[in-house]
Amino acid sequence: MLTVELALAGLGVGAIAALAAVGMITSYRATGVFNLSFGALAMIVAYLVWQQVRVWGWPLWAAVLLDVGVVAPALGLVLERFVFRGLHREGAGPARMLVASLGVFVLLVGAATLAWGTQARLDPPSIVPAGSVGLPGDTSVAKGTLVELGVVAAVAVLVAVVTRFTRFGVRLRAVVDRRALAELSGVPADRVAATGWAFGSMLAGLTGVLLAPHLRLDPYGLTLLVLETIGVAVVARLASLPVAILAALAIGVGQSELSRLEPDSWELIQALQANLFVVVMLVALLVLPRMVEVGGPDPARAVGARIGTGHGESAPVGWWVPFVAVAAAPLALGAEHLRVAQQVPAMAIVFVSLVMLTGYAGQISLGQAGFAGLGALFAAQLASRDVPALLALFLAAFLVVPVGLLTGWPAIRRRGLTLALTTFAVAAVVSRFVFAQPRFTTGLTLDHPWPFDGERSFYALELLCLVLVLLVVRRLHVSRLGRMLVAVRDHERGAAAAGVDVASAKVFVFAVGAGVAGLGGALLGMGGRAFDAAAFDPVLGLVWFAAVVVFGVDSAAGAVLAAGLVVALDAATTAGMSTIVIGGLAVLLSRMPGGVPATLLRLAAGPAPVPAAPPPPVRLGPLGRTLRERVRAGRAEVGG
Repeated sequence: MLTVELALAGLGVGAIAALAAVGMITSYRATGVFNLSFGALAMIVAYLVWQQVRVWGWPLWAAVLLDVGVVAPALGLVLERFVFRGLHREGAGPARMLVASLGVFVLLVGAATLAWGTQARLDPPSIVPAGSVGLPGDTSVAKGTLVELGVVAAVAVLVAVVTRFTRFGVRLRAVVDRRALAELSGVPADRVAATGWAFGSMLAGLTGVLLAPHLRLDPYGLTLLVLETIGVAVVARLASLPVAILAALAIGVGQSELSRLEPDSWELIQALQANLFVVVMLVALLVLPRMVEVGGPDPARAVGARIGTGHGESAPVGWWVPFVAVAAAPLALGAEHLRVAQQVPAMAIVFVSLVMLTGYAGQISLGQAGFAGLGALFAAQLASRDVPALLALFLAAFLVVPVGLLTGWPAIRRRGLTLALTTFAVAAVVSRFVFAQPRFTTGLTLDHPWPFDGERSFYALELLCLVLVLLVVRRLHVSRLGRMLVAVRDHERGAAAAGVDVASAKVFVFAVGAGVAGLGGALLGMGGRAFDAAAFDPVLGLVWFAAVVVFGVDSAAGAVLAAGLVVALDAATTAGMSTIVIGGLAVLLSRMPGGVPATLLRLAAGPAPVPAAPPPPVRLGPLGRTLRERVRAGRAEVGG
């Protein structure tokens, strides 16, 4: 039975989630991009208001009007013009759109960290009145909750009126769904899209200003909270604002009511209460039908479509020689530097699994960090039970395969954004309910396997595993099964019409990809000689996916380069620098078709050769015209 006091407290949590979800859905419907950087935009605006009010002494109303009404829309205009307009014009698929928004997310979080540090600010200004309103029965509800619910309702009504009953709403839907056709109809697509981005960013700024007083203001707290409320948007199928509001309020009340069950004595209930939004996201993605995604089913926008180098260049002869030299170089380093270098082959294996899934099969997976973490956890569990560490390494990879099968089964009827969010939800649930639970991670031992217990011998084992994985991927790519996967990637319905068992192909590639990621995760754990849950955070998995796409989503060599860059930058500078660099490169994806390697190949090859001009038409003289008439007459007689 519901407790009124707890239910009213839950309404406050639900109002926060509803505000974030309404903003995300509205931004998605207005721009056609599921903006993973929505929370980062909210965080930046909240920080600006804090800086102006608490540090510079501005009036609160002036800071809010400036930041929400001017700065936030200006950020949206900048993103539309310099990040997403080029991607829209070239028909980029969901993978590159997600990576571009993730790049913005990383850059904004990095900028906030550099400007304000990681110290939490406990005094963000509030624009809602303090106090509470009394209700019958000696209960009360906070005024802030009522204001936030009113703002949510007002935004929902405004969006409904604009999109359904105005000419601009018709143009906006046309640009988002069919940009090329809208332009042919005379719609100023760029101007309409820019307006949509400005409005979506303004909602993000308003969300940040309203949410900040409820939280500690730091670069990650507010950003990650918005990511967790994706579940509310999923329940609404990214379409219905009333459903999103009701779902957020129901989840907030449910989360508050769970506190009556004395979670301190039951770890599962405690984890469920803290992560109810994540659980709802996964259940909704598995149970509900496909989300209402904007944009038409344009075959040119295949999720994992191969992106050529532009002029048909191929890699130079002997391109693999530098790889071998660089891979062998750490063997000459000291033990401390060699331990850092051991991360590269293990992480490269995880990255190659993403190439298999997204590059070859066209299935967006944002959950590889979960598979890698399970591989490390299974290896630690087996090694702690006296299983030989070398055997535990490969058994752990095989034990992750069934998890890939379970994830791949829902993927049979999913693609694009729905599949991406499903895999992210799986990784988040695994992280919160497995990696974060002491009963699964306490008392584990993990070390280098015998006879590779030395630093150099273990690094040699990692290189051997990486070579084996690359050979498997190469064989998969050139085999009949590989051609089937590419067919599914390029045109799923066409592949099914040609006799390809699409369902089996999807499940197979998910299972194999999970096993490969599990092998890489087990090697990461053995290299660190312990299981570290923070090394497999689901948000970190988003950065891994971005790195693979930036370096060529269909290039195994690019995945190895990406792993080397990530490890080298963090080791040579400060932890997290690789994330900022990857974010910057992701933002530039519209100017780097095919990623960094393809762009470098185009630059090395020089400008494309100008096609030869067609020969000028031949002008016949009197004799030529006479002969032509005689030939035509002869043909006519023969035809008769």
